[in-house]
Amino acid sequence: MRTNLVVAIDGYSSCGKSTIAKALAKKLGFIYIDSGAMYRAVTLYFLRNQVDVQNEQAIAAALDQIELNFHSRDYQTHITLNGEEVSEEIRQMPVANFVSKVASLKQVRVEMVRQQQHMGAVKNIVMDGRDIGTAVFPDAPVKLFMTADPMVRAQRRFDELRNNGDMHTSLEEVYENLKQRDYADTTRVESPLIQAEDAVVLDNTELTPDEQLEFVFQLIKSKQPRPEETTIE
Repeated sequence: MRTNLVVAIDGYSSCGKSTIAKALAKKLGFIYIDSGAMYRAVTLYFLRNQVDVQNEQAIAAALDQIELNFHSRDYQTHITLNGEEVSEEIRQMPVANFVSKVASLKQVRVEMVRQQQHMGAVKNIVMDGRDIGTAVFPDAPVKLFMTADPMVRAQRRFDELRNNGDMHTSLEEVYENLKQRDYADTTRVESPLIQAEDAVVLDNTELTPDEQLEFVFQLIKSKQPRPEETTIE
């Protein structure tokens, strides 16, 4: 029986999963794990090293060479790929255009799920992704499925790219990329994006970050975690 609290947040691209997960982890004093960043970092490694995604031996060899770690700085969670800070590079369009293909590979998902389950074995964590409540932590006591209007999601992603210095990618390109990723994520064979039966849906199209945080906070309180495991005031 699980003795720690896992908050599993799934949902579509650019619907604010990471934002709410980070805020929630900070509020509760939990560890935040960005599973999507893990797949993006693997994708970056594959792109840099021209790994053939049709070659199982090449994929296995590449995964053996990848070491991922999370660390906090300035109240933000960062990810390193073999010791290199890649938090910003993995958010650029070259990675975004290829991450769904890499994330659909069985070998990649098996290895990432193994690492994620290890991270959440004993500590109180908030983890967001696309199969956290269905494949990674099906026994998580708190599951959230996030969604939002596609154009609103595209605008949010477009604004993020602009803030990170990308002045070339158009809103139309971002919208088409999201459509393609939604299709790939929901139709892939390995751990497709689906809503867990016991997940609570949060459509944040018209909600502020504070309203979303309060929604999830109240959801967690309603689950009444054991006092000796975690205290929410």
